[in-house]
Amino acid sequence: MERPGTGRGSNSAQLRRYNERLVLQRLRRAGEASKADLARAADLTNTAIGAIIQKLDDLGLIEAVGKRHGGGRGQPATLLRLNPKGAYGIGVRLDRRSIETILVDFDGRALARRRHDLVLPRPEIALDMVAGDVQALLALLDPAARARLAGIGLALPYNLGAWLGRLDLPVDPFRNWDEFDFAARLEEGTGLPVFGENDGNAAAIAELFYGLGRSVDDFLYLFIGPAIGGGIVVRGDCLRGSSGNAGDVAVIAVGPGTLASSPRAADGRELLITRASLNALARHLQSCGVAVASGADLQAAVVAGHPAVAEWIDDAAEALAPAIWSAIALLDVPLVVIDADVDGGLVDALIARLVAELDAQAPEARRAPGVQHGTLGRDAGALGAASLPMFFNFSPRAAVRARAKDRVFETGGLMRAAGST
Repeated sequence: MERPGTGRGSNSAQLRRYNERLVLQRLRRAGEASKADLARAADLTNTAIGAIIQKLDDLGLIEAVGKRHGGGRGQPATLLRLNPKGAYGIGVRLDRRSIETILVDFDGRALARRRHDLVLPRPEIALDMVAGDVQALLALLDPAARARLAGIGLALPYNLGAWLGRLDLPVDPFRNWDEFDFAARLEEGTGLPVFGENDGNAAAIAELFYGLGRSVDDFLYLFIGPAIGGGIVVRGDCLRGSSGNAGDVAVIAVGPGTLASSPRAADGRELLITRASLNALARHLQSCGVAVASGADLQAAVVAGHPAVAEWIDDAAEALAPAIWSAIALLDVPLVVIDADVDGGLVDALIARLVAELDAQAPEARRAPGVQHGTLGRDAGALGAASLPMFFNFSPRAAVRARAKDRVFETGGLMRAAGST
């Protein structure tokens, strides 16, 4: 028995929970694995892995999917995988031009969603809309599944009331957003734990949890939406910084835009948000006579090969390259991952142009990082929100802190935490 006050019992419990999460992570990365595979991957003894697998099976988080028949001696190994019905999460993505709520299972598969394409209304109105959407999605779960709900993830840009002029948005609807604690109010209204995070970090966590992060531990993540967001993944965890704004690439200073449609700042300086965003693409298309009322209109222009799209790509890549080189100089990560709210070939075309620009601007004795297309597309934002409860509850890499009040509660030995690891 541990002596009171030594902390050794607490440390032992934390180590046990960490190892449970570590096994879930290894199983998520592998897809399917045997007990021996997991023991090797997590560097655990046979006794330890056996106890953990039994616990995870009792909790319904993993399931057997058959036997591995390798033709060798002995009994064929039982193959395990995550149980898609082991946990569920709801994600709420708030953007300045849309609201999306999504229900996902433990595999990250979208089961249902509700979306509103509109300029974000006042926070009280948005709260009522989101609460209604959450209740509609909860109604799709039977009582047993609802008991396995890990919580609600909330992803939204910090400082929603800022940069409105650069995004061609009215001031009034956003006037009270920066003083409104949406996460706390949503938690109060639904009675469910809410895990809040910057939208760029949330999308990076989704890529880390469900996408390239299954095999890559270090990358700079960029998501091009109406604005541009980012996240920094180092050693398999997402960095927040002291105020949660690590990876906030939108405010990186860049030179003036080269497009005729580019706004001209009074001081001659510009920010990345003004050049490398879908709002900038929409502005340029509109200046060329193309009506743009939605993301579908943007994608149609991309698919049609409108010359204005190629012009924007050139301008965005020219702005992105020095911003990325600055980040690489500080972070020394080998990979940049880029995704966007629209595609139709836009992301691949931007990456091709950006790779050339990065090579052209490479400092002496430096090699440009790799650049890859993200795996989640326009779902990155909503899935990023929905991944937050999964990440905090079930990942050993949850050094990110949620914005909800700190709380720790136990479910069968697995730590489930909002704002705590």
